[in-house]
Amino acid sequence: MSADQNSTVSNAAASSSSPALKEWPLWEVFVRSKQGLEHKHCGSLHASDSQHALQMARDVYTRRQEGVSIWVVQSSSIAASEPNDKSEFFEPSSDKVYRHPTFYEIPSEVGHM
Repeated sequence: MSADQNSTVSNAAASSSSPALKEWPLWEVFVRSKQGLEHKHCGSLHASDSQHALQMARDVYTRRQEGVSIWVVQSSSIAASEPNDKSEFFEPSSDKVYRHPTFYEIPSEVGHM
């Protein structure tokens, strides 16, 4: 097969698989690094199911063994606030000073804080 024919075949295969990829759900990927305790958002990918998403996340986001744990969450399952709702979600806590650590006095025996 010539290079032009090979290119045409691979382009046809790619275009025929593209609609299937777009039909797969979007997954958000979180990885916990060796140094940290929390999972951090690394990116997104399309996958057919959760196991497929885990395998793809491992291949894409932990190629250099930078993680010890991976979470994948279907994007449609995530509920998030809108930037326009900032005052509704975050400003009510500003009147509760007892929630701020500066409200409390730390005993002198506690030297590491």
